[in-house]
Amino acid sequence: QVRLAESGGGSVQSGGSLRLSCLAPGYSSIKSSNCVGWFRQPPGKEREAVAITYTRGVATYYHDSVKGRFSISQDHAKSTVYLQMDSLKPEDTAMYYCATSRWCAGGLRETPQTDYDQWGHGTQVTVSS
Repeated sequence: QVRLAESGGGSVQSGGSLRLSCLAPGYSSIKSSNCVGWFRQPPGKEREAVAITYTRGVATYYHDSVKGRFSISQDHAKSTVYLQMDSLKPEDTAMYYCATSRWCAGGLRETPQTDYDQWGHGTQVTVSS
């Protein structure tokens, strides 16, 4: 069973950068149709997908609000998924979660959050103006 652990959150000023890490032992050994993603839940709002990629592919999905500022990457040797966040804005303030799914064959954007069966506990990102 894959167990996920996020780290790297913190408090930064607007325009700053953070790199989140998600340690997921064993996740890269699962099928190529599987995917891993970063999600966030701002205070008082619903959780939304931020960046998603196939565990064994190059296709990515980014939320429109983070395109050009965030980048998802993987290091299979370290069983770690990263989210590089640059040019941070106050509206990026949220709890950030990583998650994996075994059912992404229908598309990264199309896979519902309910199909993600492994989640981390989250790491808080706070951006001040």
